[in-house]
Amino acid sequence: MTEPVIAATEPKVLELEPGTYYWCACGRSKNQPFCDGSHEGTGIEPKAFEIKETQTVALCQCKHTKNPPFCDGTHNDL
Repeated sequence: MTEPVIAATEPKVLELEPGTYYWCACGRSKNQPFCDGSHEGTGIEPKAFEIKETQTVALCQCKHTKNPPFCDGTHNDL
């Protein structure tokens, strides 16, 4: 398995509507913080998550969070 690429050193804050989303865990997606299939061959799979009601979220872009897909501040230590 390959180490994830750090896509950015700050979270992406978004207002998401209810639905299922796929968070990019490899850092290679051109559609950060969401998966675009760029993980093929890396051994790193996207993380599916569900939003039940419209809400603002901070999604990790450093790919080292301990609470994927949500930012936990780990980017401050990279």
